This record gives sequence, C-alpha cells and structure tokens, in this order.
Amino acid sequence: MVAIVASVGAVMLESVTWVRLRFGAELRLAEWVFTVLFSLEYVARLLTVQRPLRYATSFFGLVDLTSVVPAYLSIFFPGAQALLIVRSLRLLRVFRVLKLARFLDEAQIIGRALRASSRKISVFLVTVLVIVAIMGSMMYALEGPEHGFTSIPHAIYWAVVTLTTVGYGDVYPKTDLGRFLASLVMILGYGIIAVPTGIVTAELSSAMRKPVSTEACPQCSGEGHDSDAVFCKYCGGKL
Repeated sequence: MVAIVASVGAVMLESVTWVRLRFGAELRLAEWVFTVLFSLEYVARLLTVQRPLRYATSFFGLVDLTSVVPAYLSIFFPGAQALLIVRSLRLLRVFRVLKLARFLDEAQIIGRALRASSRKISVFLVTVLVIVAIMGSMMYALEGPEHGFTSIPHAIYWAVVTLTTVGYGDVYPKTDLGRFLASLVMILGYGIIAVPTGIVTAELSSAMRKPVSTEACPQCSGEGHDSDAVFCKYCGGKL
C-alpha cells in the first residue's frame, strides 16, 4: 500500500513543471521501480491463484493489469504514463486484507437504503432537470447574450450552479428581472438540497429498524415486539 500511494504521488508530482524539471530523472526511475514491482505481483497472483483466468478478468485483476500497462505503453506512446493514476483503485484491496467483517452489516444496510430510495431519487433528479431547463430558458430570455447568457445551455449551466448554491460567479444576471429570478432560484436551491438527504435518511432509518415479530404476548396480548425479544415490552411477561 505504501508503494501504491508513492507511485500515485510520483505520477502527480511529475505533472508539476518545476518538479519535473528538477527531479524528472528520479521520478521516472521510481516509476519504473514501482512498475516492475506491480508487474511481479501481477504475475505472482496469476501463478498462485486457483483460477488465473477468473482473476485476470475480475475487477481487481483488471485494475492490477491497468496499473502496469500504461508504463510499458509510455515507451511507444509518450504521455501514457499519466494513466497510472488508476493505481489508486488498488487501495481498495485494504478492505479484502483487513476483512472488515464488523462493517459488513452496516454496508448492507446502506446498500438496501440506496436501492430502496433509487426510484424516488430518480424522480427527484428528473424534476430538478426540468426546473433548471425552465429557469435557464427564462434567464436566457431575460438577460440575453449581451449580459453573458450566450445560449440556453449556457443559461442552464448558470441555473445548475445557482440552484446547487455553488455560485461560481462566472456568469450572473445584470437586469432587475434577472436578479429577481436568480433570487427565486437561490431560495429554491436550499429546499431542493434537503430533499435527497431526507429520502435517503428515511430509507436508512427504515432499513436499520429491526424486524418486528408477529408473536403476541400471552399475558397482555401486546404485539409489535422485536424479533429477538425475550420479554414483553409492555408488561414484562416472558414471550
């Protein structure tokens, strides 16, 4: 993992002009050392796994292969070594090494919540796209090219930036009507941002809720107990 992080750092540093001019030879040497190391690891995995083809075509197998191929391609195509940034994906191996079993249930809960909210989020995103298309078109009609809104797609870009409260400021309305519309979009943005958070939170809360048993208490006939409950939560009687 240290080698993975160091190799990614070397690729990033090589893109900085003054670092490349001063330490270019050292960075290229380090990169080839990492490439040879990862190549040997890839070959060793192919030789030791029970199903080499299955490993080679798996996600991590493809990541391992992609992490070394760009370096060899750079011999014939200068500049291809920049693709070595994909080595950062190899950091995902830490989850396979540490076997984070105690986080497995939580990961499944999050997955269920995201799947359960996918349709609602999809409808929400479609609604947002409709809103930004309308607002962008209106802003283009109000401001026009003379105020920086050179096209409807450009105005839609402004609507997205404003609605998400990012506010780059590279294009902004200059007329009173345009500023009034921009104010409405800004206020609307605060309400829209909270919607997906609420959807996912509600589904996450539902996914984390323990399953309810259909068993009734023999003493008070109370229902709605957790599936692992031993005593009644109303009268304390044994279930």
